Amino acid sequence: MGRRASAFPSSCPLESSGLLGYTFAPVPNVKGETMKLLLVGSGGREHALAWKMAQSPLCDRLWAAPGNPGIAECAECVEISPEDTAGIVKFAKDNAADLVVVGPEDPLAAGLADALRAEGILCFGPSAEGARIESDKAYAKNLMRAASVPTAEARIFSDLQQAKEFVLSRDHGVAVKAAGLAKGKGVVVCPEPYQAIKPLEEMMGKKVFGDAGNTVVIEEMLTGQEATVLALCDGKSIYTLEPLQDHKPIGDGDTGPNTGGMGAYSPVPILDDRMMARIEREILVPIVDAMRRDFGRYEGVLYAGLMFTPAGPKVIEFNCRFGDPECQPLMMRLQSDLIEAMVATAEHRLDEITLAWDPRPAVCVVMSSGGYPGSYAKGHEITGIADADALDDVKVFHAGTAMAGGKLVNSGGRVLGVTALGQTIADAQKRAYEAVEKIRWKDCYCRKDIASKAIRA
Repeated sequence: MGRRASAFPSSCPLESSGLLGYTFAPVPNVKGETMKLLLVGSGGREHALAWKMAQSPLCDRLWAAPGNPGIAECAECVEISPEDTAGIVKFAKDNAADLVVVGPEDPLAAGLADALRAEGILCFGPSAEGARIESDKAYAKNLMRAASVPTAEARIFSDLQQAKEFVLSRDHGVAVKAAGLAKGKGVVVCPEPYQAIKPLEEMMGKKVFGDAGNTVVIEEMLTGQEATVLALCDGKSIYTLEPLQDHKPIGDGDTGPNTGGMGAYSPVPILDDRMMARIEREILVPIVDAMRRDFGRYEGVLYAGLMFTPAGPKVIEFNCRFGDPECQPLMMRLQSDLIEAMVATAEHRLDEITLAWDPRPAVCVVMSSGGYPGSYAKGHEITGIADADALDDVKVFHAGTAMAGGKLVNSGGRVLGVTALGQTIADAQKRAYEAVEKIRWKDCYCRKDIASKAIRA
């Protein structure tokens, strides 16, 4: 399915003011010319982006800061931390990078995109103000209220005792969210209100997420199926991408604590063209316009995590970057030039592109270290990736891997994203798990039911 970029209604200031009424330095139109590219990040999302970026005929040279062993197969890795804003800007300037793509949320929240643009460097990713849509859940909740975006009813607390008293006054389940960045782990769903006491004490009292838990958002517990819709945003237009469904809990059947994501698939049977149009109209356009009124244009990719309730779609969260592991099946299905789309976004001309997608579904199964999202051992040798990669329509994306003594070892909680295409979702799921069976390291773990909801639908 291909979707044209949607401009905002003519009655909306976002459209009538041209480029939002803000002035900015013109950037060169590099469409059609080869480019030197810098990708910031080291996870599975960044491996998927690097893999797709390297396929572009526009790609002359691709660096990754800092990258990982999988990314090293398609890019030159440089030892610069994503949090080293000055170091990344200096490298981009010294090497005349034509475009910098920022993968993770932390450097975006710290203002990396702002620093790059201040030096005249073309960047794919929102400003620090834009990244607040993810880095400050209290801000995001208030913005949704102001924009009349459908979302869960919520209260915001910075006092532990008041938060505890509130949840104990509730008659129905709640979701407790650390307001700051918590690597996808700062959300605890509590079917019974009393169950919220422990996560509140851990977030606000014990500071298990550091300052991210100083403020919490307590929401009504929504029920229904979840899905993710991403959109490219250039400040005057949005372009919705193919929908996905993520699997956050660690255990089969969506049991156990939340993680950064244990798998994803695309497309999503419950999201047809009519529902996508509704999401764009009721959620994406209003929130981007609300950000425009608040601070200016939002540019980059906007991630909307949605719950499809009996009352319709409601926002669970917004993120300021591609999802991980949602990016992996998305890149497997994308048939168009990713660099061309990113440059069009950064140059505020999304209306010039049309993206093409492989009609076949894609399924990504995350293989993690045993014990994740709690404590886990590192340094175990990983085998079998080459055999898995050799299967038709399969790609293994590295997330938490490293080289030690000439061997590939696990170095993080989520280690690999084993991703496959298939004629049907069931076929893609089968291929992905066939590939998983070829990969081994001590205490590796994965869910066994990724995409099963779609197969039962």
